[in-house]
Amino acid sequence: MPRPLLFHLKTLQLPRNGKPSDLRDLVLDKNDFLVVNCLYLSKNLHDENDLEESSKTIVLNLIRKINPDIFIHGIVNGAYSSPTFVTRFREVLFQFSALFDMLETVVPREIPERMVIEREIFGNEALNVIACEGLERVERPEAYKQWQVRNLRAMFIQIPFEREIMDRAIEKVRSSYHKDFVIDEQDHWLLLGWKGRIFYALSCWTPT
Repeated sequence: MPRPLLFHLKTLQLPRNGKPSDLRDLVLDKNDFLVVNCLYLSKNLHDENDLEESSKTIVLNLIRKINPDIFIHGIVNGAYSSPTFVTRFREVLFQFSALFDMLETVVPREIPERMVIEREIFGNEALNVIACEGLERVERPEAYKQWQVRNLRAMFIQIPFEREIMDRAIEKVRSSYHKDFVIDEQDHWLLLGWKGRIFYALSCWTPT
């Protein structure tokens, strides 16, 4: 008879000030299938410009030390983590102009949740990128191709999505959602965006 699946959620704190998390609380059975699910949190990790060792590298090394059966990595795709203000300002302008255009197109203005998204989420993120420097600037997304290089350097192997699942997801978005939504696959990443600009990317990995 089929055995039921039992799910146990474990949370580990992301490293702060370069200090890695303690893995002693992560107790696993030899028959456990371990999944590390990191969705859209890596945008707040600092890079080599602010710390002696990048927090991004520390987190990837930590995940590899956990040795999961699969590592699901979802990222905010952005190019506005540059230390140069002019470059950062230009990129954040393009990114958030597209996000606000998407909201204007698909979410009616009278819906109160739209104002919350615009002001409390997108607005605060854009303000942090533009107004803050050093460690106070916490919004630091990178392009998915940069994460591709980081993950490979950290000795992960990419796992392609099942073709049937990918095809069904693409067909669902293209047939049921606004025509300007973007869903595509590139180098085994699932890409989501608006009018040609990619906002989010999702991929799966396993340690070598």
